[in-house]
Parts: sequence; C-alpha cells; structure tokens
Amino acid sequence: MGGDHGPTEIVPAALYSLRKHDNLHLILVGLEDVLKDILASNNGTVNEHLTIYHASETVEMHDLPSQVLRLKKDSSMRVAIELVKGGQAQACVSSGNTGALMVTARYVLKMLPGIDRPAICATMPGIEGQTHVLDLGANVESTSEQLFQFAVMGAELTSAVHNKKDPTVALLNIGAEEIKGNDRVKQAASLLTESHLNYVGFVEGKDLFTGKVDVIVCDGFTGNIALKASEGIAEFLKHHAAAEFRGTLYGRLASLICMPVLKAVRRKIDPRRYNGASLLGLRGIVIKSHGCADRVAFASAIEEAVVEVEKNVPERICKELEEILTERKKI
Repeated sequence: MGGDHGPTEIVPAALYSLRKHDNLHLILVGLEDVLKDILASNNGTVNEHLTIYHASETVEMHDLPSQVLRLKKDSSMRVAIELVKGGQAQACVSSGNTGALMVTARYVLKMLPGIDRPAICATMPGIEGQTHVLDLGANVESTSEQLFQFAVMGAELTSAVHNKKDPTVALLNIGAEEIKGNDRVKQAASLLTESHLNYVGFVEGKDLFTGKVDVIVCDGFTGNIALKASEGIAEFLKHHAAAEFRGTLYGRLASLICMPVLKAVRRKIDPRRYNGASLLGLRGIVIKSHGCADRVAFASAIEEAVVEVEKNVPERICKELEEILTERKKI
C-alpha cells in the first residue's frame, strides 16, 4: 500500500513477475477491497499463485517509525514482515516508508548472530560491471566493527547473487592513500586486511560507477548522500541533454540520428533495472523498493527478492560470520 503510486503500480508488477516465474507465489498485503478492484482492472485473479492478505492499516510516508511500530500493528508493512517471520512468506518487498520498514523489520525479524545493525545495500551500474554499495542510509554513524560487518554481508550477497567466488571489497574514503580518512575507516581497513575477504583498499566517490570493485562499504550518512547526489546528476544530465536536442532545428535533426544510441544508453543506466535495495543483517529477506517506483521498477525489486530466496542469502551471511568469528578466536 506504500510508495508514491501504491497498489496501482505494485499489482501490475506482481502479475508481470508471476508470468515470468512459474514457481512463484505472491501475497498482496493490504486493504483487501482496494487490492481486489485493482487486480480485476488488470485482468488478474486470486489463484494458487496469487493471494490477498488483508491488513486494515497503512503506513504513510510522513509517519514516524516509532509511532508506526507502536500504533500500527495491523499495517500492511507490519503484517507482510510478520508473514516472513511466521514462514508463510520467504521475503517481503515494500515501497513504503524506509525508516518504518527498517525499524519494523528489525523489531519483528531480529538481527542475525554477529550483526549489530542492518544495512541498506543496492546495486550501482558501472562501466566495467555492477557494484554493491552499503550502507545507503540505515545507519547515520557506524563503528569500524560495523563497517567490517557490512563488508562481510556485501561480499556474501555479491557472491550469492552474481556467482562470484571471491568478490573484491573496498572502503569508500576521501582518497585512495592509506593515510587518508578518519579513525573509524582506518580501523575498518585493518580489520578487513586481517580477514580472508578480498579487500583491495580505499576508493573514492568517482569509483562508485566504474564497476572495478564488487563491493563498496561506507556508513549510511555518506552512502545516502552519494546515492542522492548520483540521482541528482542523472536528472541534471537528462534535463540538459533533452533541452539541447529540442533547442534548435539542428539539435532536433541530430536527436533523430542519435536516437538508437540514446535509447541503448538509457536502457543500460535505467534506474528501474537496479531497483530493490536489500536490508541485510536480518533473520529474513526484506527488499526496499524506491518510493517512486513504477511497475517496471517494482518488478525488479521482486526479482531481487526471488534471487535472494533462491540463493539463501541470510543463511550464507550467517555461515560466513561464524567462520570469521572462529578465525578471530584462533588468533
């Protein structure tokens, strides 16, 4: 029921995903009458692959997370996460209030052993490949130990989703030199150097979109600013490119010639293809879709959930942490 568009885009995304995956079962959680009407208007029906689970309350984007947790116990968000906890569902996908989703998921599902805090992890398109970046806003401040935990989770997610045996891990810093950065980043670097993770050192903000590193780790404050800045740059370029092509007759003619190339580039960097951020560190899979996601973007978030379920991501993270803790005890 959340996000800018709510079920008017989420229901069609669900129907698309069901056509794509024969073994998928989706549960639409929310106001039953509303969901039934939208489902019918999209030529969908309740069947063995698609069910509706009624929840009487909704979480608004302006709701405070603490109030949602305390006062909206029958919200679609809370009920969906409870279904994951109870085993009726293997993952939850939501476009709703990020803070409320994070607080509710942490309260209901609890943290994996060895993880202090959850982290938001998303995929960034790059020149040479894709990069998982975390944390993107769950934690304003993070200790060196927590940055290390984020690295473990990001590496295991990348290994599972992209079938990379030994993904490269880097720390986002103000420079690539070892002497740069604050004490927390330097201490995290020491922890990563001593671990068996494939740590390659510091990277700068310009490296977020090169694709040269598989996992880039930072605190949520830094990561969220980097994410929002990149979204702003994308809009800036889109606006000015369109204005130049429309501005003159020569520009309009040039746009006709360039159109195939522009469409190809747009497909490669289309943010809808990369929608679906993982809330890592929980005892269950929760995927956060962008609030403004349309049906194409939300289907991408569902796809992320499908892959993480198939790859048993929480179990893999838990196993990796156990191995690391065993290593530390030996030292």
